[in-house]
Amino acid sequence: MAEVAASIGAGLAKAALAGKVDGKVVDTSFTMSSNASLAIITAKDAEGLEVIRHSTAHLLAYAVKELFPEAQVTIGPVIENGFFYDFSFTRGFTPEDLAAIEKRMTELANKDEPVVRRVLPRDEAVAYFKGLGEHYKAEIIASIPSNEDVSLYREGNFEDLCRGPHVPSTGKLKHFKLMKVAGAYWRGDHKNEMLQRIYGTAWASKDDLQLYLKQLEEAEKRDHRKLGRELDLFHIDEHAPGLVFWHPKGWTVWQTIEQYMRQVYRDNGYLEVKGPQIIDKSLWEKTGHWDKYRDNMFTTESEKRDYALKHLVFAVAAPIGASHLHEFEMLELARAGHVGATTQVFEVAFTVEADVFVGGDAGNDLGFVVFTQTLEILHGFVAR
Repeated sequence: MAEVAASIGAGLAKAALAGKVDGKVVDTSFTMSSNASLAIITAKDAEGLEVIRHSTAHLLAYAVKELFPEAQVTIGPVIENGFFYDFSFTRGFTPEDLAAIEKRMTELANKDEPVVRRVLPRDEAVAYFKGLGEHYKAEIIASIPSNEDVSLYREGNFEDLCRGPHVPSTGKLKHFKLMKVAGAYWRGDHKNEMLQRIYGTAWASKDDLQLYLKQLEEAEKRDHRKLGRELDLFHIDEHAPGLVFWHPKGWTVWQTIEQYMRQVYRDNGYLEVKGPQIIDKSLWEKTGHWDKYRDNMFTTESEKRDYALKHLVFAVAAPIGASHLHEFEMLELARAGHVGATTQVFEVAFTVEADVFVGGDAGNDLGFVVFTQTLEILHGFVAR
């Protein structure tokens, strides 16, 4: 790949970060063995920026291992506008640590060390990382099928497991900044160790980096948590992380908006209902949430029954609809065909709501509309 870029021109060879062969992004060291569609990727391409960010995550891990040899590396993916890398370490990284790590990253990038790929059989790779004391890496590799080979990338004294591709050398990584540290459980399981996650951003040019940092600065000025305190509307307290303590001014605003929305619903013929805040698990089993999201639900137990905090408006309102259907049938105020049609409307509403919520697409609103329409149909039948 590098030879192809060089044959086109010295400028392209210098700018090349990776290549694309038949639509697949590969390293510049990739060797073509047959005719294929080919493109050279530079920092001007979206794929080039992703390669930069991926490689900068490895550069971060390289710098951490240089400064804190006892730290263990885990994973370091690309995310929107940057990357992160998780580390197992005996203590939390401090702002001073981040400054030192970023400085070391710059020094390593300036050394312009080549990034070299090699392939090992899975079991050999497991043994290799165990020998380095990198038990998390060994665990990751052990989960790969035994008949598969794995690729490793080395830059200087640091070698990491990765599918790639990566920049040809660390000198291609010039415009980056470490942003913050957060906690993250190993493999996302709260039963596992809490790791140290370092977030960073990387860009193709200095101007792009500065523009992004400026945007973050402007967004910080408009942060709702900051404005809430400054305007004496609300605050977020450590006693309830992520939840709001409303002040008199803020609660007045909330009530005004709430009353306006209630009037809008009434004007458009909707009915309002209210259900309990905690519900027996049997309802969440029907919606599918108990099986799929139980670990992320707020649960409690009382008198040998499991409950979960309400997180879905329509699911809690559904029993109200069911009670209306039961009364309707018991009173025998409609023909059998009408009762069947009404029941069908309710069941469709319930199923659609569950499916939409699982997909993460504004399920509450759709479910509420369908539910209230169902109630309107019921009232129409009773009126007859």
